[in-house]
Amino acid sequence: MPGNGPRRRTVIALIPVTTVLAASGCTSSPEKTTGDRVLLFFDQHQAAVVEDATARIAPGPGDDPAEAGHPGAREADVTGYIDAMLGALAALPGPDDRPPPMIFAGGPWSSRHTSGPDLMARFAALDPVSAIAWRKRLTGWQAQYKQGIAALDKLAGGDFTTATPKEQDKILTTQSVSSFTSLLFEHTIEGLYAAPEYGGNAGLAGWKDIGFPGDVQPRGYTADEVERSDGHDPVTVTGTGIVADVLKLLGGL
Repeated sequence: MPGNGPRRRTVIALIPVTTVLAASGCTSSPEKTTGDRVLLFFDQHQAAVVEDATARIAPGPGDDPAEAGHPGAREADVTGYIDAMLGALAALPGPDDRPPPMIFAGGPWSSRHTSGPDLMARFAALDPVSAIAWRKRLTGWQAQYKQGIAALDKLAGGDFTTATPKEQDKILTTQSVSSFTSLLFEHTIEGLYAAPEYGGNAGLAGWKDIGFPGDVQPRGYTADEVERSDGHDPVTVTGTGIVADVLKLLGGL
């Protein structure tokens, strides 16, 4: 968050890309909309609270002048990613042959770097055991979001979205909502950098910001690209420098 520890880009750069390839989803019969976004789980106010909260975790140019040129949660539509994930199992496939919930994109690649086909557009069906596991996981997250959003509103005196950015930062670091803030952090990172088929990373905003080409198969990398080093890995395991700052920041959440 602005003014608290290392810059957002420094923190996010330490997180392996593989940790953000998480699941999300959508339903075939959405009922709520806000602007151009179709809401599957949140109501309009809840979506607005989540959008403001995630923008304090990963601010963009409109949230923090220091992030000029670097898209944040708003630009990547992190709220759409979270909403889609929470609504993933609202309508499981049934006898009417509805498409599978958007939990696992089929892959192994899209048509972003080739003329096609777009294999990421096909989502895999869940077997009965996986469906039970995902329903349990999402039910828990749904409860956390409902309670967490209500708590943020209460701490803000009624409406989190009316609080100033500084006040929102203070609220998000309050001990009573630390667990919810941690969950928001996790899902914000996923929404920024997961494959856009899952609802976030709008316009490849997150990937472009960190120079990640995404799913480059079937072209892959040339032998020269594999052999040519782009420098030493800046991440260390000594617990000093940036890593120590990140651990302090995450501990404070």
